[in-house]
Amino acid sequence: METRAARISLSIWTLAVVLFLWLPLVLICVYAFNSSNIQSWPIAGFTTKWFSSAWHDQDARDALVLSLKAAGLATVVAIALGTAAAAAVSRFRFFGRDAITFLLVLPIALPGVVTGIALNSFFGNNPVHHFNPGLLTIVIGHATFCIVIVYNNVVARLRRTQTSLTEASMDLGADGWQTFRFVTLPVVSTALVAGALLAFALSFDEVIVTTFTAGAQNTLPIWILGNLRLGQQLPQVNVVVFFVIVMTVIPVAIAARLTRDTGILRRR
Repeated sequence: METRAARISLSIWTLAVVLFLWLPLVLICVYAFNSSNIQSWPIAGFTTKWFSSAWHDQDARDALVLSLKAAGLATVVAIALGTAAAAAVSRFRFFGRDAITFLLVLPIALPGVVTGIALNSFFGNNPVHHFNPGLLTIVIGHATFCIVIVYNNVVARLRRTQTSLTEASMDLGADGWQTFRFVTLPVVSTALVAGALLAFALSFDEVIVTTFTAGAQNTLPIWILGNLRLGQQLPQVNVVVFFVIVMTVIPVAIAARLTRDTGILRRR
């Protein structure tokens, strides 16, 4: 039985962990509204003028568009391939199934720099076709780890779902497409949406793999690193970082909100 002292200790420890994770993020968000171009504490005052300045920076806007395109396309690829792989692994028994599961999950465990170097070597030294660095190579690179996110969410939901539902649908005369549309898809809907949102958030702020696959093009994270290294436009950098944090937190929050134990996407 938990004692009062144990509950207080756990609460303090939890608060300390949350502060450790979120305090730097909150601080950089506050700096985005700093009226001075010098980062010091306490801040001189609050203003939104840097938001306008960042928005009118053409390089930042181009980086934003590229980040959105790459994240959106990588998410679409991840949904298609991750869902198909999850259905195959969870519903069918075949030789090498465990090995395929291991290979699907491995990219998320590998350091990003290893994946980036491997992809860069593949794109540049492919004997079949040479890939010029750009949007396509970024999407391929991001899809390698986004597929894992969708796959893990969908396969976990399918493994908790009784196969009798699919069997009953087939017994009633439904074909494969009808079974998927009216039985499987509603069951995995929240897992699919959550996986897609998490994949989008992960792709949007990814920087290491992007560095090796983007070539001369800049996504928002690369634009941030470049300006930080040069020490220029720090107020605009703070604004862009604030935007990246928001664009990352919102999909994760929505994914958590949509997910329910029933596995059915709730409508209100």
